[in-house]
Amino acid sequence: MTEARPVRPGADQQDRHSTADPTAYPPHVPDGRLRALPAPVQDLRRIGISPDHWYPVATSRKVRRGRTFATAFAGERIALYRGRSGTVHALEDRCAHRQVPLSMGVVEGEILRCCYHAWAYRGDGRISQIPYLPKGCERPPRGVRSYPVREAYGLVFVFPGDPALAPAAPFPVLPEYRSAAHRTMTFSRTVRCHYSFMHENLLDMNHQFLHRSVLGRIKPELLGYETGPRHVQARYLFVPAGGRKDRGAGLLSAEGIGGQDTPDVITIRTEYPYQTLRGVPEGTDLPAFSLWAAYVPEDAEQRVNHAYGLLTIAKPSVPGALHLAWPLIRRFTERVFAQDRTAVEAEQRAWDEQGEDHNHEVFPLILDLRDVLRSNGVPLSPDQASGCGPCGLATPAHHAEVTGHAGSVESAGSVAEGAAESE
Repeated sequence: MTEARPVRPGADQQDRHSTADPTAYPPHVPDGRLRALPAPVQDLRRIGISPDHWYPVATSRKVRRGRTFATAFAGERIALYRGRSGTVHALEDRCAHRQVPLSMGVVEGEILRCCYHAWAYRGDGRISQIPYLPKGCERPPRGVRSYPVREAYGLVFVFPGDPALAPAAPFPVLPEYRSAAHRTMTFSRTVRCHYSFMHENLLDMNHQFLHRSVLGRIKPELLGYETGPRHVQARYLFVPAGGRKDRGAGLLSAEGIGGQDTPDVITIRTEYPYQTLRGVPEGTDLPAFSLWAAYVPEDAEQRVNHAYGLLTIAKPSVPGALHLAWPLIRRFTERVFAQDRTAVEAEQRAWDEQGEDHNHEVFPLILDLRDVLRSNGVPLSPDQASGCGPCGLATPAHHAEVTGHAGSVESAGSVAEGAAESE
């Protein structure tokens, strides 16, 4: 249990005292003097995620050599394709000619050719060929927007914001992913809720009652937490309190293969925009498991996100034990995630029905988390927030540059690189 702290100046007044309650801020105090109303705080569910970060938009295995894959970030449709060299490219998913999705196109070497009139695009979005372009015609557009791409940890990341910021933007560092002493389980699931509900769900471990059929009875004790402009981190002690639990839960926790009934110290951190969780058996320093997660909005209204997770598990001393336990651990994690998804999607439906956030949050940790998510995010436009507007956040200037009419394409007679190999 934690003690409620005094409200900080400028803190999240909407969350601490819901404006939906007409008695929350009475306009008069007992002696009759007027009291100033607090400044309104924007509804967190109307805050979009900042595009100026690296986000996973596909698992690597989904982007096959010589094939395309359609994905999206916050309403911006993106066409991924892997060329003959194995390099993944990311383009705006529309042909500059007739707006047909390029994800419907054909990969030829390192070129992506539109399925409709065969306009060909390089990986940087520039048009390399229009097969029937006559001499002396009006100059065609230069191409479509391309996105910086990085492939790591079995995921394809894009940088949907200002491309000039991509080289210096922090990229997730997961040294245990390649470690021979660990094995990683990958998750990729669509969840129909605002990404902020996902952060709240994982950071607030007081919801373990939801998982009683899987974890048994767990008593989470908050050991402490810290917060800053871009992060919130909390430490809990997970004390078993009886009850039947899924076998996979024991294999993933401090019980391990040996079956010891000892508590775990769980550390959860939101380091905007990512989230991590580490489980360390009490009395040791080495984590039994760690989770890295990113919640990537798919639609312009950001009421649907795609959750990507990497669960890295330390191999026990018994050879082959983790291999045998893998199906049980997978089943356990899927059951927990399914329960969490049911809860956060119900929260989103309530927001949709009410048209605003009526939450009465009492946990100081989550109030600080909301401050971090709000201050680092990008407010959605009124049309986007209401679900009536055009797709995507504000379009970067780079979009205007690549779709303008400056410059020209290569010779109409240029030859494509040839048919690409397929896996």
